[in-house]
Amino acid sequence: MLSARKKTLTAVALAAAATLTLSACGGEDDASGSPVSVVSEEPGSDKAATVLDQPFEKPDLVLTDTHGEKYDLREETAGKPTLIYFGYTNCPDVCPLTMNNIAVAKKRLPKAQQDELRVVFVTTDPERDTPEALGKWLKGIDPQAVGLTGDFATVQAGARTLGISIEPPKKEKGKVVSMHGTQVIAFSPKTDAGYVLYGEDATVDDYIKDLPKLVKGEKP
Repeated sequence: MLSARKKTLTAVALAAAATLTLSACGGEDDASGSPVSVVSEEPGSDKAATVLDQPFEKPDLVLTDTHGEKYDLREETAGKPTLIYFGYTNCPDVCPLTMNNIAVAKKRLPKAQQDELRVVFVTTDPERDTPEALGKWLKGIDPQAVGLTGDFATVQAGARTLGISIEPPKKEKGKVVSMHGTQVIAFSPKTDAGYVLYGEDATVDDYIKDLPKLVKGEKP
């Protein structure tokens, strides 16, 4: 059996490793060439999860939740299994699909684990995604999910620490679109570090299989 291979990845390669695709809802990752993380890749592996050998530090983000209250990401999710995704409510495809996949998988967990898991959706389109708009959108997907909005520059900087690129919303063919990376990062309740990455191709079955391990801080 071949041993796992280790690769130092740039932000671009990291996105490729997660088999991400770019769409109207996705943006190009930072092509600076600076290393972002190291992952272990099993030859022939078809796992949706990419386990990071050098986990990401949780972003130091203080934003506004759907109740209009201040939400300190590190403080509020400390010691909790946490999934973080950056997207926007007007996204026509990837964002609602990703959040719905997670929500469906979450419902398969025991009630206590559902309550323990923090699913955090950070908007990349804060001008339109007010606390009220976020709350209404998330209520139809997962009422327990945390929706965060705030200053775009703050959100962009927080995403960048996870190798996720976000561009300011712009008009294309008469519609406002938000170009952003589509990674979901899972943070361990044991270390509060982001140790697993999912791309937009991760299915509901992938999350159903992995969430029971992620809530315990185990590798999928």
